[in-house]
Amino acid sequence: MQECDWLLLPLAIQKDELIKDNIRSPSFEKHILMYIRSQLAAILITALASLAPAAWADTLVCPGMGSAPPPDRPSLEAFVSPYTYHWTASEEHRPVGAVSLSRLLPDDRFCGVSFFRNSFGQPSAYAFAGWIAPNLFASMPEVYGSVTAGIVYGYVGKYKDKVPLNVGGFSPVIIPALGYRLTPNVAIEIQVLGTAAVMLGTAVRF
Repeated sequence: MQECDWLLLPLAIQKDELIKDNIRSPSFEKHILMYIRSQLAAILITALASLAPAAWADTLVCPGMGSAPPPDRPSLEAFVSPYTYHWTASEEHRPVGAVSLSRLLPDDRFCGVSFFRNSFGQPSAYAFAGWIAPNLFASMPEVYGSVTAGIVYGYVGKYKDKVPLNVGGFSPVIIPALGYRLTPNVAIEIQVLGTAAVMLGTAVRF
């Protein structure tokens, strides 16, 4: 071994000991487990979403999901939200962003999946079915209302109690919304996230 190798050997041993100490620490193991769980949940929900047309076809949740959409009307709707306003500010809150994709169904129904980073910086997902009420007011035909219900995953660790009925990170959710159509296929929408916040975004049909 060369002389320089002997000089570097104590530093290498010290570095290995530090790595071992970090790996043995409970906080390190907890973060690793939380990360693995969130990634597995995201993979699972993505897989379910990709199988949705076959798996949900002619079911009570999303009847018509597997049928071919009408050729003369949009069959999908994308929703993107760059901003969420919390009713009560907290130092723990982080910026929230969301993107979702829905399949438009007969009778003003829709089913879809949303991926977002929740208020505490955790990667999360929401699989849902919904119904839209077009022309909510006769004097303002551009205004519509909607509601979705489904299962959200992502509130884990010390934030698991931030949503009700949380079991293993999975919670039932109902989200009402109010929108305004700028064109037949483009709208701005406000979603009410319980008593915690409102989410502002844009919906585009295609």
